[in-house]
Amino acid sequence: MSTAFDMGREAFIIEARELLEELEMSLLALETDAGNMDLIGRVFRAMHTLKGSGGMFGFLDIESFAHGIESVLDKVRDGKILVDQSLIDLTLLARDQIERMLNRGEKPADSEEVETVEKLTKAFLAYDSVPANAVVKKQNELIDTQQTSKISDAALFHIFFEPVETIFQMGTNPLLLLNELAAMGNVKIIARAEKIPSLLDIVPEICYTAWDILLATEKDENSIQDVFIFVEDECELHIQKLAKLPDGADSADLDKVVELLLDQGSIPDAELKKTINLIDNQFNANMNVDDVVIANAEIATQLDSVQNTDNKKAVLVSNIRVASEKLDRLVDLVGELVIAQARLQQTVSVLADGELLLLGEEMERLTNDLRDTAMDMRLVPIGTLFSKFKRLIRDLSHAQGKEIRLEIIGGETELDKNVIEKLNDPLIHIIRNCIDHGIEPAATRLFAQKSKEGTIRLSAGHAGAQVEIIIEDDGCGLNTEVIRKKAIKQGLIIDDQELSDFEIHQFIFNAGFSTKDKVTNLSGRGVGMDVVRRGIEALRGTVKLESEDKKGTRITIRLPLTLGIIEGLLTRIDGDYYVFPLAMVEECVELRRSANEENGRHHLIHLRDQAVPYIRLRDQLLLTGESPAIEQILITDQQGEKYGFVVDEVIGEQQVVIKSLGKMMRNVDGLSGATILGDGTVALILDVQRLVEKVIGAEVNRLGNEVEI
Repeated sequence: MSTAFDMGREAFIIEARELLEELEMSLLALETDAGNMDLIGRVFRAMHTLKGSGGMFGFLDIESFAHGIESVLDKVRDGKILVDQSLIDLTLLARDQIERMLNRGEKPADSEEVETVEKLTKAFLAYDSVPANAVVKKQNELIDTQQTSKISDAALFHIFFEPVETIFQMGTNPLLLLNELAAMGNVKIIARAEKIPSLLDIVPEICYTAWDILLATEKDENSIQDVFIFVEDECELHIQKLAKLPDGADSADLDKVVELLLDQGSIPDAELKKTINLIDNQFNANMNVDDVVIANAEIATQLDSVQNTDNKKAVLVSNIRVASEKLDRLVDLVGELVIAQARLQQTVSVLADGELLLLGEEMERLTNDLRDTAMDMRLVPIGTLFSKFKRLIRDLSHAQGKEIRLEIIGGETELDKNVIEKLNDPLIHIIRNCIDHGIEPAATRLFAQKSKEGTIRLSAGHAGAQVEIIIEDDGCGLNTEVIRKKAIKQGLIIDDQELSDFEIHQFIFNAGFSTKDKVTNLSGRGVGMDVVRRGIEALRGTVKLESEDKKGTRITIRLPLTLGIIEGLLTRIDGDYYVFPLAMVEECVELRRSANEENGRHHLIHLRDQAVPYIRLRDQLLLTGESPAIEQILITDQQGEKYGFVVDEVIGEQQVVIKSLGKMMRNVDGLSGATILGDGTVALILDVQRLVEKVIGAEVNRLGNEVEI
C-alpha cells in the first residue's frame, strides 16, 4: 500500500515534469525578450520549486544541482546579472539534466552523468563569479560601494498560512516551509491551535494548525510567495506588507521593529491591529526615524479579511489530478455501458411496452451524456504538444546554421490525449524533414529574395468530426524531378510513365525512399516519412502532402477526435455486418445489377461527370453468396481521390465502441477492429485506406504481368 510519502513523491514527479516544461518555454521566450522580468521570475520560481520540493521528496541530487543554478537566477532576478544567449543555453542544458535525474529515480548516477553535472556546476559557478558584461560589472561595482550596514527596501510582512488538513498525506511538511521563511530575515511565528481536538480525537495524518507569521526581511512579496509555490493550491495564504523601513535604516533598526512585536505576545486578529497601531504611534519615538510608511487603510482592509478567515469556507480547488490509467479505465467502462444500453434499447423496442420505451429513452439520453463527458475528460489542447517543438526547432536550426521560427495556430484545438501521445513521433519526423530538406540556409534564402529567417507553421482545427493538423514550411519545396529519378532507379515506375506532380511526391512515403545521397544525423536513411504514414494510419487518420518548387511544402493530417468511440456507418454484406468510419464517407449511391454487368472488369461509376473507381467488398472478402439486384456504393475520399465500396445494404449511422481484434484476425489486411451491436452480433470495422492500397497494388501487379506476357 502506498504511503503518504510515496503519494507525495508521485505528485512531485508529475509537478516536476510540468515545471520543466514551464522552465523550457520561459527560457525560449527569454531569447526574444531578455529583459522580461515576468519570464525571469517564472524561470526562477520553477528552479526554486524543483530544488525545494526535490529535496523534500528524496531527490537530493536535484536539490544539490539546482541550488547553484538558483543562486545565479536569483542574481538575474535582482538585476545583478543580465540574461544573454550563453546563460539561456546553459540553463536549458541544466533543465535537460534535471529531467534525466527525474527519470533515473532512485538509481545511482553513472560516470557520464556525474561528469556532466560537474561541468554544468562549474559553468554556473563561473557565471556567478564573473559579471556577464561591462554593464553588469559597472552595476556590481556600484553595489559594492554602497554595501555597508545600510539596508534598502527592508519591510515588515504579515503572513497567514493555513494548509489543507491532508497536507501531510501529500508528503509536505509545513515546518520546512516555516524554516525557509525564517531564513529570509527576522521572524515571529505564532500557531493558531484552536482547531486542535483533544488528544483522544487527534488523527496523526491530519494537520489542524494554521500560522501567523511576522517577517522582517529585505525580500519582496514575490520571494515570500515562492516559498509556498508548491502548495499554493493546497492552502489558504495571505501575505500583507505592513510597513517599510526608510532609506538609510540599518539592521539594528530592523531588529527593534521585531523586538517591538515580540513584546506584544499573541498577535492574531484584534491583537494584530493593536500591534500595528502601536508601531504607528511609537515607532518614531522609540527609534527617531521620520519616514516610516504604514498604509493604515489598506492594512485595516487586509486585517478584516484575515480576521474573518475562520468564518469563511476554504476556496475549493477547481481542478484535481487523476491518473491516466484511471481515466482510460473510465472510458472503457463507458464503452461497455454504450454497448449494454444498445442491447437494452433493442430489447425494449421488441417488447413494445410504453413505460419501458420511456425508460429506455431516458437511459439512452443519460448514457450519451455520460459518454460525451467521459470523452471530453480525455481531450487536451494540442498546443501542449506543439509547444514542445519550440526547443526541437531551436536546437536543430542552430546545429544546421539556419534561422527558423515556429508559428503555432489553433493550439487550443482539443484532441484525445492518447492520440496526442502517439502523434508526437510522426510530427518530429516531419519537422526534422522541414529543417533538413525544406528550409534553406540564410544566404540561399536571400539570393532567392526570401527573408533570411525561415518559418515552420503548425496549425490545428476541426474539420467535421475530425481534427485537421497542418505542418507547412516556406522552404524550397520538393524537387519533383529528383524524386521521379529516384523512383525510376528503385523500380517504382518506368521511364515514360506519366504521373502528376502530386502522385510523384507521394513516393516519399515509401519505405526506404530518400532523396538524400548523404546520410546525416537528421535524415537520409529513408525511414522518416514511412514512419509518419504508418503512425498516422495506426491512429485511423490520413496524411496528404502538397509541395510547390521553391515555395514550400504542406502536409495535412486528419485524425479522429478519439480512439475509443467513433461514429460509424453500419452496412451488411451477405448477412454479415461491417462498419465504415462515418467521417470518411461522403455519400451513398445505388448500383443496379445491369450496370454492374455492363462495367465488366472496369469497376467505374460516373458521378457528376467524374469517373470514380469502386471496390466490390464481396469479392475482397471472398463471400460466395448472390448479391442483391440493387447494391449500394459508399463514396469515400482518400487523400483527394474518390473511391467507392460496394455493399449489399446500408443500415445507418451508429455509435461504435472499438474493440481490438484477436490473434487470429489481428494482421488481416483491411480490418482495423470490431464492435458489438445491440443484439450481441459482432461487426467488423473496415480499414478503408488499407483496402484501397491493397486493391491498387493487386491491379498494378496484374497489369505488370500482362505486359511481361
